[in-house]
Order: sequence, then structure tokens, then C-alpha cells
Amino acid sequence: MSSNKYIKFLELSLKTVQSSRLNLYSCKYSKHVYTQHQLLVLVLLKEYISTDYRDFVELIDLMSSIKEKLDLDRVPHYTTLQKFVSRIPYSWFNLILSRTIKLFYSHGEKAFITAIDATGFTSSYASHYYSKRTGKLRRSFLKTSIAVDTDKKVILGWKISQKTDHDVKHAKTLIRQSNKLRKSQCYVMDKGYDSEEIHALIREEIKAESIIPLRVRKRKK
Repeated sequence: MSSNKYIKFLELSLKTVQSSRLNLYSCKYSKHVYTQHQLLVLVLLKEYISTDYRDFVELIDLMSSIKEKLDLDRVPHYTTLQKFVSRIPYSWFNLILSRTIKLFYSHGEKAFITAIDATGFTSSYASHYYSKRTGKLRRSFLKTSIAVDTDKKVILGWKISQKTDHDVKHAKTLIRQSNKLRKSQCYVMDKGYDSEEIHALIREEIKAESIIPLRVRKRKK
């Protein structure tokens, strides 16, 4: 393994993608210029570097070591990567997630504490300042919830929605998803998840502990 962090990330990503049994090409009518493995690893590297598509492609064009690792004769146009991302099936990421998790755990090993939380991301490129100036506030956003092993800092599951779903609804999906990939001894959440449904799911269905602060209820029981 190289000592360069970008090369190390590239090698790990390539190994994970290759072991996920994804087809090399999307269909038999594909032009076969780039494999789906090459494109997916490039997209992952772009996110790791945190840059836009145009700058990323120009940067990779100067990095012969990365092109050699990926067996690229030429770097794809930035629109090729954009179009590839737009058609990636959700199931791919589940496959890659399950393969990635196996790199961090031995057979049968449990996660000690799994934490679950949610946040929102705007689905618009417009800044809040621009939206305020034009009087067109962007209300559309992606609600993203993740489950994380707090010890190893490994993502065990995620749930993404364009609807304003309640945290509890996301949590039930996440608990089952993360439990299937890696069982946990305890689940920790903030008081927004305080619900009998969540406690019953964790303690009675999957036989784990739950630590969730009580919500302050103004009305009398």
C-alpha cells in the first residue's frame, strides 16, 4: 500500500468496488470505454477530495499514478461522471457498504454502541443569501439519517428522503438495516427519537439496549 493518503483511498475503494460483484458495464450496448468500476472509484475519490467535477477531472489528468492504478488511457469528461452518478442504483451503495463493513470487523464481532441521528441538506445550489435577496427561499431538502458505530466511526446504515418524515420513521428503518449488517449491544439517540415504538423495537425485537432521553411533554398524561 502507498503512503500517500489519496492513493491509499483509491486502492481501498477499488478493492471494495471490485469485490462487490458490480457489473463492469451497464449493458451489452455500452461503448465499453470506461468500466463502471473505474467511474465509481473516480466518483468516490472526487467526494474524498471535496471538489467539483470540472476541477476533479483536470486534476486527475495530471496524476499519472492514479490513471495507472485505474488503467485509464484517458480521463473521462466531467459530464460522463455526472451522468454516471445520476443513474447509480441505490442497491449499489448497499452492496459496497456491506463489503466495506467487513474490512473493520472480525467474524461475529458486535458493535458496542450505535448512535443514530438525522440532518437536512438543501437540494439546491443557490446560497441562502441569494435566495433571500431574490425572495425565493428553497424549501426542498434531503433528510439524511445515519447509524454509526461510535467506537470505530463506521457507518452501519443510512436512510435518505425528500419528504419531511419524522425521525422515528427513519430510525426504525435504520435500526433494522444496521442490525442486519452488524449487531450492536446498545443504541443511542437524542430525545427526538423518544418513542415506545423505538424502545420496543430495540429491546424486544432485536434484543439490545436503548438509551434515549425522555422528551418533555407539556400535556398531562
